[in-house]
Amino acid sequence: MAASYKKLFKMLIDREMKSKDLAAKAGVSTATLAKMKKDGATVSSDVLVKICTALECKLDDIVEIVPDNAEN
Repeated sequence: MAASYKKLFKMLIDREMKSKDLAAKAGVSTATLAKMKKDGATVSSDVLVKICTALECKLDDIVEIVPDNAEN
């Protein structure tokens, strides 16, 4: 199983927010967000909590668990 953050980046598009703006608001690095654009990227729960707090959303609003062999 792997994590997919496509929901996060769709949310950013819907909110007309750039990754660098989220990075500043959440207190995470832009490099971390760039890493998250690759499905299966591993990030700490602290980072996910910071992002959810900044976006005022729940974890399942930004991450989805997908099978390793899933075509995305």
